[in-house]
Amino acid sequence: MGLVRLQPGTIACFGSLTNITSITCQLPGTNPAIPGLFPNIFPLATGQFGALPVMPVQAMTQQATRHARRVYVGGLPPTANEQSVATYFSHVMAAIGGNTAGPGDAVVNVYINHEKKFAFVEMRSVEEASNAMALDGIIFEGAPVKVRRPSDYNPSLAATLGPSQPNPNLNLAAVGLTAGSAGGLEGPDRIFVGGLPYYFTETQIRELLETFGPLRGFDLVKDRETGNSKGYAFCVYQDLSVTDIACAALNGIKMGDKTLTVRRANQGASQPKPEQENVLLHAQQQIALQKLILQPGSVATKVVCLTQVVSPDELKDDDDYQDILEDMREECGKFGALVNLVIPRPKPNGEPSPGVGKVFLEYADTDGSSKARSGLNGRKFGGNQVMAVFYPENKFAQGDYEG
Repeated sequence: MGLVRLQPGTIACFGSLTNITSITCQLPGTNPAIPGLFPNIFPLATGQFGALPVMPVQAMTQQATRHARRVYVGGLPPTANEQSVATYFSHVMAAIGGNTAGPGDAVVNVYINHEKKFAFVEMRSVEEASNAMALDGIIFEGAPVKVRRPSDYNPSLAATLGPSQPNPNLNLAAVGLTAGSAGGLEGPDRIFVGGLPYYFTETQIRELLETFGPLRGFDLVKDRETGNSKGYAFCVYQDLSVTDIACAALNGIKMGDKTLTVRRANQGASQPKPEQENVLLHAQQQIALQKLILQPGSVATKVVCLTQVVSPDELKDDDDYQDILEDMREECGKFGALVNLVIPRPKPNGEPSPGVGKVFLEYADTDGSSKARSGLNGRKFGGNQVMAVFYPENKFAQGDYEG
């Protein structure tokens, strides 16, 4: 064996060039190698410098691609843990057809920061991580979560490793998502809802917003220290076509001592399209009724207003209209002395008519109206859930059916 000095402090060891089997080179003053200490480091084949440690090719590949295989998931509920996150995203990836690395779970590792409610989810492949980007806004344990690239993601480098965009053929509908939408609480259809009274609960606000349809994402902004509402929220509808209708109907409505400001979060107020006008009119009526429910200190009156009971088309025919009147008078008379029953009808010329779609019940006393409201509110009628609220007696007497 001979020693060849390469540079100060470095010594290379050579044995016979024709009989190199197992040679361990040790620098002076260093501790002897401990067998098995580095299981991922193995010697090269016989005939090469067996003592030089080399990282396995697979481990090197995993390290180089990790930034492109990791996914940031934000907004996790407090109940989330590594196992539940891994299981959920593996199942979801399989459901949408996002697994491209063969059978088995797409998720190989999960790290959770419980204090800041986010996780890093590591996928098996770069392509699967890109497919996971389509899951932004998916509901996990009752809460919409953000799915993003991590801060160390290198787009230019990742482009050389595999696809950087989700596969356009993913079956997102299988998990309740819409292909091509921004998802969650991001994107152009994100709605800002400001001017909310601080006493409004999250449930009340959701009910108000869901007058236009189910929400894909909702976030009531709260003070971190007190947990109290800051008076504004953000939402995204599952049906993005109602975004402008909701903004137009809700914006400017008085709620207690506040006035709502509702618009797309990234731009000024938008006007609804002409074909949306009828939907907007109906929505505004619904909002007015929700407003009555949400107003603090609302007291019982002799008049009850019902919605979700009849449709405008059912009121056009005279015979059908009379049948509905008789049925309503018989059913609603069970709660007390029914003095008056009004069901506004649509105008023959097709112009908007105030109160169409509502049923007004006037009782002799508040005892009867209270029983009617309790008995009818929430009941199913023709597949719809009836909403019953007290209606101002002075407006009803004046024939004002808009409020």
